[in-house]
Amino acid sequence: MMSNPIKISAKDLKAFYGPEQLLMSLNIDIPDRQILGIIGPAGSGKTTFLRSLNRLNDLIPDFRIEGSITLDGQDIYHPKFDVVALRKRVGMLFALPVPLPKSIYENIIYGPRLSGVGDRKKLDQLVESSLRSAFIWDEVKNRLNSPAMRLSGGQQQRLCLARILALEPEVILLDEPCSGLDPISTAKIEEALTILKEKYTIILVTNNTKQAARVADRTAFFLMGSLVEYGPTGELFTVPQDKRTSDYITGRFG
Repeated sequence: MMSNPIKISAKDLKAFYGPEQLLMSLNIDIPDRQILGIIGPAGSGKTTFLRSLNRLNDLIPDFRIEGSITLDGQDIYHPKFDVVALRKRVGMLFALPVPLPKSIYENIIYGPRLSGVGDRKKLDQLVESSLRSAFIWDEVKNRLNSPAMRLSGGQQQRLCLARILALEPEVILLDEPCSGLDPISTAKIEEALTILKEKYTIILVTNNTKQAARVADRTAFFLMGSLVEYGPTGELFTVPQDKRTSDYITGRFG
């Protein structure tokens, strides 16, 4: 399962918010073009870790890290590392969809146009390919000029995924992307992810252990800021090495 090259590596990673330590010396290698599922109870450091991977935590006053995170062997916290370029390479989908108050078409081309893409044919191609990859093209292809805010919640989430894909990233971060969605919308997101991993490295934070079992190639269990267990999903869910992992998966944790 680890035969793929390492895309992201965290070494002795610690995170602090003021005097409070949120991550406790994490060490994890994340293979390219696989889905990593991250599970664990609330407050275990899952989202802190995820937001550290594209430096969104930099926007929080008094936040700091120690240790290192590398992307393709480059330290993303090096003073000369281009943070804007990082966030284009590492896109993020949040729990609540946040479409722009624009048309469906304008939502998709917003990022590429800011990045300098001006050719209408190229933009049209990006819109179609991104919406297809997010499993929403057939639902919106005849109303691309309609307001994105009129879409259902599940459609808005897939639109936001398409908006990330239009920037042609290398890594996709997802922070509980299905938490507010119905089972049908959730299934569409999961189906999209299993296909997208052919091109992208995907890191999925989820409170749904069954979702991790369904889609993740590898799973990490976080607890109180520590990485308790990490391995192939099938092994972790059938023969967990730590009782706390077993208790969490079976719902006995508490």
